Amino acid sequence: MGSLQAAEMNEDEYTKLIRIMNSARVCSFSFLCSYDPPEILLVPVVIDNDACEDTTVVQVDCVKDHMLLLQLVQVLSDLNLVIKKAYITSDGNWFMDVFKVTDREGKKLRDQKILDYLKTSLESTACSLTSLRSSVGILPSKDYTLLELTGTDRPGLLSEVCAVLNDLNCNVVKAEVWTHNTRTAAVVQVTDKSTHGAIEDPNHLSKIKALLLNVLKGDSDSSTAKMTVSVGLTHAERRLHQLMLDDRDYEHSVVAEELKKKSRTRVTVLNCSDRDYTAVTVRSKDRPKLLFDTLCALTDMHYSVYHGTVDAGNSEAYQEHYIRPSVGQPVSSEAERRRIIRYLEAAIERRASEGLELELQAEDRIGLLSDVTRIIRECGLSIRRAEITTEGGKAMDTFYVSEMSGNLIDANAVDSLRRQIGHATLRVKQSPALSPKPPEKANTTTFLDGLFKAWWFQGFITSYFLNFR
Repeated sequence: MGSLQAAEMNEDEYTKLIRIMNSARVCSFSFLCSYDPPEILLVPVVIDNDACEDTTVVQVDCVKDHMLLLQLVQVLSDLNLVIKKAYITSDGNWFMDVFKVTDREGKKLRDQKILDYLKTSLESTACSLTSLRSSVGILPSKDYTLLELTGTDRPGLLSEVCAVLNDLNCNVVKAEVWTHNTRTAAVVQVTDKSTHGAIEDPNHLSKIKALLLNVLKGDSDSSTAKMTVSVGLTHAERRLHQLMLDDRDYEHSVVAEELKKKSRTRVTVLNCSDRDYTAVTVRSKDRPKLLFDTLCALTDMHYSVYHGTVDAGNSEAYQEHYIRPSVGQPVSSEAERRRIIRYLEAAIERRASEGLELELQAEDRIGLLSDVTRIIRECGLSIRRAEITTEGGKAMDTFYVSEMSGNLIDANAVDSLRRQIGHATLRVKQSPALSPKPPEKANTTTFLDGLFKAWWFQGFITSYFLNFR
């Protein structure tokens, strides 16, 4: 027993992962052979709060599927969990993932309700290999109308879109907006102001589409502006990746070259011909949902991850994935290698939080979003990314803004913004994008004026008395 424990202590984590995976696979195979399975067989999901000192360990062991890894990571991302480390491996048709996660504050998951919900969500996701979310489809709903928009980005565009929707009696319930490399994409859920449900009138829908397309085109009459209207729901972040990919935001441009110089994202692609894998490594600034964005890009290129590791430090994250195409051979051409690099760089940079973060919390009202985005535009700021949510009568929005000309944001503009929207309503997070306030000059000027006046008065009195004598 002692020698066995010593051997386990000397194992590296990858070896331990392979050993656990193989034993789990044998046990699961024996179970399947001896048991007549029901229509849906629960997938083993283990959540361990004792194995690691500062993270919660989540282990999923199941039959491999092309979309499954992305679906599992999507569940973790939707719960706002931060993946500190991850180990991904597969053996034949068997698949095993281990994630070390924390909450947004970097703490272990302690709430039993969250742990139970996480376990249930992962199990149901792993079982539903053909779920609608895997294809990023539209889930039918009579509660919302879904708008998808893509076009050329420009200052004040979101403000114009919100103003049009407000004039057309549409209430924005939820929305996500991304901008990257002069392109923009948005997924917006709206309701009819009068019925508080989905907009069903075909004439009303046609008018919404026509006017919003005019806004997206702007003065350039761009043929790249696109918009679709449907009744239902979708996974916004997953869909935004596809919209921006279809809009070719990864293509090189002057703006893209400037962004690349500032970016910390570095992608390398190597061909491992002896093992029929392509090795992809990604070094980038660490941030929430980084692995999700990476897997979205690989999935959209029809690549599957067979083995991989993720290690997120204090500021930098390292990913290493061994991939194969769903159909065909591993990467063999320089053109394909460059395509993978461009797709991954774009997917990671789309959500990069460049700019000043503004958090809005207020009682929801009709026209609130239109007013807020208008004030942001009038203060000379451009919205780079936005997350808009309405829940229980409360508006909870986050905006990432930058100065329209690309300079640091003037602190006076932020003061004006908060004064118009409300200091208690709008919270500003400190950021390198915000220029420091100039030092106060009022007190210094008053002091110098006082010295000058005292000196002048003393000279006048002295001169007066000398002349009087």
